[in-house]
Amino acid sequence: MRERGRTRRLFGLGARTGGAMLKNRMGGSADWDALGEALFDGLSELRGPAMKLAQIVAQWDDVLPPELADRLARLQRQAEPMPWPRIREVLVAEYGDLEARFRHVEEAPFASASMGQVHRAVTRDGETLVLKVQYPGLAGALESDLRQVKRMMRLGSWLNVSPSRLDALFEELAAGLRDELDYRAEAQTLARYRERYRHEPRLRSPEPIKALCGERVLAMRYLAGTPLDEATAADDGLRQQVAATLADWLTEELFTYGELHADPHAGNFAVDAESRLIIYDFGAVIAVPKARLVTMMALLEATLAGDPMAMDDALLALGGRQGQGAPLALYREAAEAIAPLFAPGEQDFADVRIHRRLRELSPRVWAAMDRLQPPADTLLLSRALNGHYWNMVRLGARLDMHRRCEPLLAWARAAPEAALRTPPA
Repeated sequence: MRERGRTRRLFGLGARTGGAMLKNRMGGSADWDALGEALFDGLSELRGPAMKLAQIVAQWDDVLPPELADRLARLQRQAEPMPWPRIREVLVAEYGDLEARFRHVEEAPFASASMGQVHRAVTRDGETLVLKVQYPGLAGALESDLRQVKRMMRLGSWLNVSPSRLDALFEELAAGLRDELDYRAEAQTLARYRERYRHEPRLRSPEPIKALCGERVLAMRYLAGTPLDEATAADDGLRQQVAATLADWLTEELFTYGELHADPHAGNFAVDAESRLIIYDFGAVIAVPKARLVTMMALLEATLAGDPMAMDDALLALGGRQGQGAPLALYREAAEAIAPLFAPGEQDFADVRIHRRLRELSPRVWAAMDRLQPPADTLLLSRALNGHYWNMVRLGARLDMHRRCEPLLAWARAAPEAALRTPPA
């Protein structure tokens, strides 16, 4: 009965979303505000992959109607908490007698998300930990929810996204969500990152307690910090320091280690009392092949040069364009919108003119979806880069992206020509 209820709610939300999209596409005026509120209410209660998908969509602020984006953005910081008795069931299944392990476990979570929630706990030795607890029954509900999400994603056919491309996008999303259920793997990733950055004074991440980590509970030493979305109200000096740290870390992840933290919502990050960036969640880390990085930098270089033919070549190499007739005029306008962020000198990520121009272009992007197709194997990468861009916007970052990107563009130019032609892995 419970599964049928989840299915009905997901199907209803999907139908309502599709109706709004179709009405807007046909020239009508959709009530995006009401739709966003309905999605927030329904998905925060359902949790799981449907809510995760909404969090991903919420980060595409540049193409969503503002009323819808504002409502969905709340899913990045709020979720209806699971009642304590259900969470306690998971902890007892993992640990047995809780009193033998802990002096106290706080019943109220201090963070809730799509796949689990976090509770503070004090060990018998008096050490404060946090326990990331997977929602009970989530693994069993995952495949059912994914089937409904796949049905919702078919609405993309109205935007001329091919069924095969939608299926490929879905498979990448599904694989990422399945990986996030493996808390033992996340504990190993967390330990690897701590070792990688042990000598980096600007970064911190919590230490996993191996003896207390299990398949559905991740135990970590508590690290206090100001959540990133609250740090956006801090003084300018601190915000610029955090933004520079975030940019440096992302660059090193991609171009030194060939992987990327792919869950960029602000709840996964904080700033400690010494202005260090804390990275809390490592459930989604993806490999980024060198060939893909080379092609992405070729696309950036073509964009900054205002060369629509070279932009098309790079998009074809990425798998983001198909069919006949490249939308060259759209490429030119997109390049003109993006180029100011990469002009020499410090540029302000909070400059609303850039966002406004990108949003103004979004209807034309939708209209060109018969030729511009989302690359099938870059959903999580695109989500991560887009989400971190908006973290920079919220921080009011001022960065010299020209100086930062020049050595990366040179690195891509020096790569063997075959790397540019290599299809993404």
